[in-house]
Formats: sequence, C-alpha cells, structure tokens
Amino acid sequence: MARNKFDQDEVLESPFQWKHLKRAFQYIRRHRTQMLLALGLSILASIASLYTPKIMEWVLDVAVPNKDVKALLHWAVIFTVLIAISIVFTLIRSRIMAYVSQEIIYDIRKDLFHHLQKLPFSYYDSRPAGKILVRVINYVNSVSDILSNGIINSILEIINIAVIVVFMFSLDVTLATVIIAGLPIFIAIVWILKPRQRKAWQMQSNKNSNYNAYLAESIDGVRLSQIFARQEENCSIMKRLAEACRVAWMRAIYVSNAVWLSSETLTQIVFTFLYIAGVYWMGGKIVGEIVSFGVILAMGSYVSRFWQPITNLANIYNSFVNNIAYLERIFETMDEPVEVADAPNATQLPPLTGEVHFDHVNFGYEEGQTVLKDLNLHVRPGERIALVGPTGAGKSTVVNLLCRFYNLRGGKITLKCADGTEQDISQVTLESLRSQLGIMLQDSFIFSGDILSNIRYGRLDATEEEIIAASKAVCAHEFIDQMPMRYHTPVNERGSGLSQGQKQLIAFARTLLSDPKILILDEATSSIDTKTERLLQQGIEALLKGRTSFIIAHRLSTIKSCDRILFIGEGGILEAGNHEELMAKKGRYYDLYTAQMQAA
Repeated sequence: MARNKFDQDEVLESPFQWKHLKRAFQYIRRHRTQMLLALGLSILASIASLYTPKIMEWVLDVAVPNKDVKALLHWAVIFTVLIAISIVFTLIRSRIMAYVSQEIIYDIRKDLFHHLQKLPFSYYDSRPAGKILVRVINYVNSVSDILSNGIINSILEIINIAVIVVFMFSLDVTLATVIIAGLPIFIAIVWILKPRQRKAWQMQSNKNSNYNAYLAESIDGVRLSQIFARQEENCSIMKRLAEACRVAWMRAIYVSNAVWLSSETLTQIVFTFLYIAGVYWMGGKIVGEIVSFGVILAMGSYVSRFWQPITNLANIYNSFVNNIAYLERIFETMDEPVEVADAPNATQLPPLTGEVHFDHVNFGYEEGQTVLKDLNLHVRPGERIALVGPTGAGKSTVVNLLCRFYNLRGGKITLKCADGTEQDISQVTLESLRSQLGIMLQDSFIFSGDILSNIRYGRLDATEEEIIAASKAVCAHEFIDQMPMRYHTPVNERGSGLSQGQKQLIAFARTLLSDPKILILDEATSSIDTKTERLLQQGIEALLKGRTSFIIAHRLSTIKSCDRILFIGEGGILEAGNHEELMAKKGRYYDLYTAQMQAA
C-alpha cells in the first residue's frame, strides 16, 4: 500500500451506514443503568419546569384578580419547590452524564488501542503516525459527548416537545396550531441540508488529520529540520495545512449554522404570529373575552420552550453530523483487518531446537511486487547465519518473515521443536512464536521511564541481578554504572540524552535478557563505534553459542566468524558459504567485502 502522506486526504474506505450507529450504541448499553437514571431525572426536572407557566396562568387569572393572598403564597411555594427540584435533578443528571461520558471515552480508547496493537507492520508503513493519533485522541473525545449527552438530550427534548404540545393545546387549540405550523418547514430545511453537512464535516476531518500528521512528523524530525535550516519551509507547509483546516471548518460551520438560523428565524416568526393571533386576529375582541391574559402569557412562555428543544435538537443534529465523520474514521480503524493473526486452530509452539526451514518462500510488500522469490533455506540448530547484500535486497525481510511480522505470499517456514515435531509458524500462536525469538531491529526504540524498565520490557519477571548480567554481557553495564542513578536513571521518550550507541546497547541487553533459542540481529551494531563493537562481539560470543542466530550487518568484518554467509539479491540467495569460501570464489561477496575494506 502506498504511504498516505500528510498532504493527501484519506479516502473513506467504509462509508457511514446506520449499522455504525447500532455499533456505537454498544458503548451506550454498557452504561444503560446510569443513562436511564439520568433520563429519569431529566424528565422529572423537565416536568417540574414545564408546570411553572401553568402556575403563572393560574396566578394571573385567578389569584391576582381575586386578591387571594393565601392562594398566591401557596402557588409561590409550589413554584419555588418545582424550580428547586428542576435545578437539583439537573445537577445530579449532569454529574452522572459526566461520568458516563468519561467511561465511554475509556471504552472506545481501550478497544481502539487494543486493535492497533494487533495490526501488522504494513498498516503503520502506509500511514503517518499523526493521522493515527488524531483518531485515538481527538476523534474519540469528540464522539463521547454525542454518544452520552447527545442521546439523553435528544430523548429528553423529544419528550419536552410532546409534553409542551399537550400543555399548549390544553390552553388554546388555535394558538397551539399557529405555533407548530412552522415545524414541517424546519424539518424540510434540515433534510435538504443533511448531505451537505456530512460532506463538509468529512472534509474538515480530512484537513484536520493532515494537519496533525504533519505536526507529529515535524516534531519527530525537528533536529533534522534545524540541521538543514528548513524552518521557513516547514512553517510555510504548516501555514498551508492550517489554512486548509480553517477553510474546511468555516465551510462546515456555515452549513451547520443554516440549521440553527432556520430554527431561530421560525421562533421569532411564531412569536409574532402568536401575539397577532392573540390580540388582533381574534376578531379584534378584548383580551380576556376570547383568550385570557394569563393564557397569552403562558402560551408565550411555551412558545419559547417549544422552539428551544427544536433548536437544541438542531444543535444536537449538527454535532451528530459532525461526529459521524469521526465515527466513520474510528470504526474504519477498528475494522482494519488484522492480517497477521493467529490461525483459527493455532497451537502453542513447543520449545525449539533452533532448526529453521524456509520452503519455497515468496513475498512482496505490495501487490505485484517481489522481494523474495522461491527462497529455500535450511538452518541447523546453533548455526550462525549472516545475511548480506545491497540495500533493499530483502535481508531484513527474511527475518521479518521468520518473526511473522508479515504474511507469506507463498511457501512456508517451519521450526523444529524439542519434541521432534516440525511446526509451521503460520499455525502456531504469535505469542508463543515471538516469545522464543530474540529480536533486535535497526530502530533501537527507548521508552520513557528508566533504564531498568527498558531492559526489562520483554521479560517483566526478570530480577535486577539478571538485568545487570545481561547488560554486562553486551558491554552496557559500564556506561549505565556511571550514570547518576545507575539502572534507575530516568530516560526521556525515544532515549533523548543517550547516544545512539548507548540506546543500541540498552536495546541489545533487552533482547538478550529474554534468553531466546533463535537470536535475530538486524544491523544491531550499526551505530556503535568500532572499539565498542569489538567489546560487544567479545561479550556476546558466549551468548551466541548454542543459539541459532541470524545476523544482518553492514560491517562485513563483524560476520567473518559466522558459519554461513548468504548474499541476498534478486529475490533469493545468490551466494552461500563461509568467509573463506566466498572470498576464494571472488563473486559478489568478494566484491562487496573488498570495496568496504578499501573504503575503510
């Protein structure tokens, strides 16, 4: 898959369907008890609030004209109690929904992160990290409120509308009819604007994703940017992406505001019609003969309360349309196939002997691409295999396939077990396979924390003594021991503050601590100086003994002692033998070795 760049809009591979909403409701159902309680409190608070205009009508039409002070006080107490109930219930409901909202955020993030952990290298190869991060952080935060408060508020507002309509018709049928006459017009406007809204918010989502992708990339590469004085060019790119975000946002807002504006306009029109109908249209009769002043006042209050839920629903709808674009991206990520996964009947891999067999292996990172073609290789237990060849020849691919970071396009890889069986790596669990492989790739990633936790990363039950022993074996102990807090010295994200060589030594100790039967070193000493490399070779010599090892090294002088050296190129093994045999052959390995020695 071609890499999706920071300035390239993502193509939505799974357009929104109503089943996505059904899927979203799964997160709501986990908290249905709290949400039902919140809904119940909201309904009670709403009913209490909606009774207040009715009380005002009774006071104005009955208590005040009759100068009934006792009744006035009676209704004042009831009015105050109803207002208090509404406020208290609303506050409790708000606290419940704040909790539910955070729980939904937690649930979605957990599921999304869990799925991301299982996705193959190919997924990350084809996407900038920033575009993945924006889905996990920004989008999840955005959808949580609409999935919690949005649902509750929608139900509540619909109930409010229904109750208000009942109250209005109980006051006056004609005036109530005038008030709700604009509702079909509003519904038609929303329906017309719906597709434009969704498209506009999808575009905003794309531009926001592009911006975040470039931001993450720029932060990671800030040192290189300063080395090459790229600040001005980078600022220009950021300005262009930020402007695209702004334009997309404003377009989305313009469309969304059209819904809100329609609601507000209709509200004002209805208010006008109400008073015209109440005072003039009623045959010019004196207010009180056809409709009382209290009814007019109460109806005016209900007009505001009727159209306010309509406006709220319009706002919820706007948020819903906005968040549909985010839900699409979230579920698209969750639906990303886990191409490298355990087979349905995968078994636990028994302890290994170290024997490995590549049988007619074919592989390419993309469709139509061939990196390895009909590769056959048999490795004996304890054998040291060096893989050399030009860049891009497939050296790292060989060990990546052994670790099942990618699926084969053809053939199979089998491992000999201590119980005498041969296991196809595609038929065993990934955990049991990789737990018996010691892997150190080119990138020596250091996590934030301390040195001890970084070395212990692949074996959490390791003692501090075992960690120190592994560090001594790879010549890492000397520099760690000189640090302020030794093994408990804090390290920053990506190991800033450590030299590249120090990071690689820590990573090497981490790999060796797992005590693997098969050891894989992919350019493991590429950033270590020659002196340290010699010490490292001495330190790991004993650890390599008895283990099958695959070594990829750009310094050919470090692999002269390997049992076999394989020259990888043109999709397969072009030459094979030990150092002396290949030098005597004067083929590709000879040319590569000679050129390197002359350049040294």
